[in-house]
Amino acid sequence: MRHTARHEPRQPQQPLTDNNTTAPTTHSEASAPRVHTPTEAATLLTVPESWLRRQAGQRKLPCTFLGRHLRFSDADLQAIITAGARPARTTSRRPRRD
Repeated sequence: MRHTARHEPRQPQQPLTDNNTTAPTTHSEASAPRVHTPTEAATLLTVPESWLRRQAGQRKLPCTFLGRHLRFSDADLQAIITAGARPARTTSRRPRRD
């Protein structure tokens, strides 16, 4: 006996009209967080991809593994930027020794 999966019929997408100026989005598009490949993340952070991969592999940077695939969420990138922020140095000079 052959089992077939039951599929719900697809709802036709609404065409764009004057009252509906945005394209319809699916549930997965609206709720799925954006993840970046190491190449994309390195470009956004303006760092070498090799450095980013090495740091993530050593778990020194926040990252996401999807199976064996390394990815960076927007929250990961923001955390990397925040962790790397350093306060400005003051320009005071040490007194000279005589």
